[in-house]
Amino acid sequence: MSQLPSSLIINNGDGDEPMSNASDNRHFDAVLKAHLSRRSALKGTLGASIATLFGGVGLAGCATGAGGSGSPLIGFQAVPISEADTVLVPKGYKVQTFVPWGTPITGNLPAFDPLKNTGADQAHQMGSHHDGMHFFPIEGKDPYRGSSTEGLLVMNHEYVEPRYMHASAVGQKLDRNAVPALVNGKRPADECRKEINAHGVSVVHIKKGTHGEWSVVNSKLNRRITGATPMAINGPVRGTDLVRTRYSPDGTRTRGTLNNCAHGVTPWNTYMMAEENWAGYFINKVGANGRTREQSRYGVRHNESRPAASRYGWELADSGADEFVRFDVSAKGADATQDYRNEANGFGWMVEFDPFNPDSTPVKRTSLGRFAHEGVVFAKAVEGKPVVCYSGDDAINEYIYKFVSNGVYRKAAGVANGALLDEGTLYVARFNDDGTGQWLPLVFGQGPLNPTPSNQGDEQCQACFQSQADVLVNTRLAADRLGATKMDRPEWGAIDPKTGQVYFTLTNNSRREVTDKANPRAKSRWGHIIRWTEAGNDPTATRFKWDIYLLSGPENDSMLAGKPLNKDQIHNSPDGLWFDKDGRLWIQTDISESSMNRGDYVQFGNNQMLCADPHTHELKRFLVGPVGQEITGVITTPDGKTMFVNIQHPGATTSADDFAAGKLTGTWPNMGRYARSATIVITKEDGGVIGT
Repeated sequence: MSQLPSSLIINNGDGDEPMSNASDNRHFDAVLKAHLSRRSALKGTLGASIATLFGGVGLAGCATGAGGSGSPLIGFQAVPISEADTVLVPKGYKVQTFVPWGTPITGNLPAFDPLKNTGADQAHQMGSHHDGMHFFPIEGKDPYRGSSTEGLLVMNHEYVEPRYMHASAVGQKLDRNAVPALVNGKRPADECRKEINAHGVSVVHIKKGTHGEWSVVNSKLNRRITGATPMAINGPVRGTDLVRTRYSPDGTRTRGTLNNCAHGVTPWNTYMMAEENWAGYFINKVGANGRTREQSRYGVRHNESRPAASRYGWELADSGADEFVRFDVSAKGADATQDYRNEANGFGWMVEFDPFNPDSTPVKRTSLGRFAHEGVVFAKAVEGKPVVCYSGDDAINEYIYKFVSNGVYRKAAGVANGALLDEGTLYVARFNDDGTGQWLPLVFGQGPLNPTPSNQGDEQCQACFQSQADVLVNTRLAADRLGATKMDRPEWGAIDPKTGQVYFTLTNNSRREVTDKANPRAKSRWGHIIRWTEAGNDPTATRFKWDIYLLSGPENDSMLAGKPLNKDQIHNSPDGLWFDKDGRLWIQTDISESSMNRGDYVQFGNNQMLCADPHTHELKRFLVGPVGQEITGVITTPDGKTMFVNIQHPGATTSADDFAAGKLTGTWPNMGRYARSATIVITKEDGGVIGT
């Protein structure tokens, strides 16, 4: 077993999961090439074939051309690209900085001090790295109707930047991924506890004042859910051998939720947090040969990694307490109830809780599958019909999924609740060359999802399944076996309230090489947005038609409605996605810190948010954020007159050398020693609807 030098600084790089899909399933690139070639043969030219990607399968409305005027939805003047350490919005709009990391919301309301706050303090403060969020009107009856002046702001906290959290980090050469140097091969337990408590979700009761400013209400509804909060496991995986641990010998419970990126809002007014890049938080010290398929297909670290520690090294806490030991998922005891070999199986789920009940236990809904959930988006709930939702697996060459409940939605009877998510069918998408697609059921006993080996020499039977719980814990392997289409990091989804069409961002995949001239680009550096319509406009259908809504990128390598983007529209790496009630599509970008404002990426400036009308094909840049950040999370109040947007990890581009010297690249929102993730509240000076 490898040893960690006492002076070592753990730096495992960005938290994105490593590429772990070794299947020979078709990549969407091959589908796109074939689709373009087919269209080219039909239309006669490459230009015509590319143009037909946009509405080429009968999905688009009437077009006025990219950037065309005439949209009744979009009335603001586009903002320019910016590299400034500030938030830029259109003329006629104003911004309030709100609830930054460390804002006290519960308990004895400990004041924020990044160098003095303890792990216990952090459990009562806003978490770090704000991400997906929703505004719940205070009446607590409907997630989209009710008060526009008072409610609960519920938000995810994706990860942490340890160098900004601890006094021990001052003066050390630490980049955004590193933790302070180990002390005798260990990490101080309270530093680990502080980082764990900075993960999770915050529930904040907020209210609009008489002068338009929003403030936090000292309320019993305020709550922190962290990486240590007790949680229930429900659905087919509950109580199975796959999730039994020393903490929960009966396999019904686990602790915490991690790397919560996007989210979901159920029709019955609850919140769902997505566990995205969670695999790196664990390590198997037995080694590669001791890893189970539940770990290896998801990228859980092993002791051959360098350094031999998890992402933040929580398993190295000097107290040796059980709350930290669990991140070492090695098989150490006589069986699974004596160690934490199954701890990682308790992560990778969608997690539901009721924000209006501060005593409610969050529930991991296992029927929705285990993978790097970016979030979940629900189709419009219809009385007497099944509940349908979609989710993307945000990792290179992974898949898009759909869940259809067995039970039906009964709001009128007052019985709609999370139990609808415990029984149903999970599907994975296959995109065909002709612009059609299929939803393939991930059901034990159907097709190849059975105990039969894939070949006689497959002694470990990596492609065998023993139960529906096995299929769900190993969702990726099951999807591999069914022949799902590999996608370029599927992230947020959104559903057009006017048409029911489903949109998904595919952020990028620069590892994919393309040499065929029929494909519009050689690499997927810039990303794109795909959309589809279910057969018969029925969300429960097993077939659909797809097209490309938007090819992101610079002016000479992008396209919307068959035309290149202009200077007011160019962007890179689409990520966040949301439709407001009027049908505006809000698109947020996530250029990585390692690329931002460097080389070919200089032309895009800082990360931004754009606004689109998919029916007129108008697209304008609405917002540009400060230095080093990601724009993520967007929601408005029911009247559409107040918008909440999250600014995540500002200042993250500060180099290790500059941090050691106390020279920071970005300091937004200029509220103390370091930059801090925060929410911004956007309103129009004339009091109108955002976007008009």
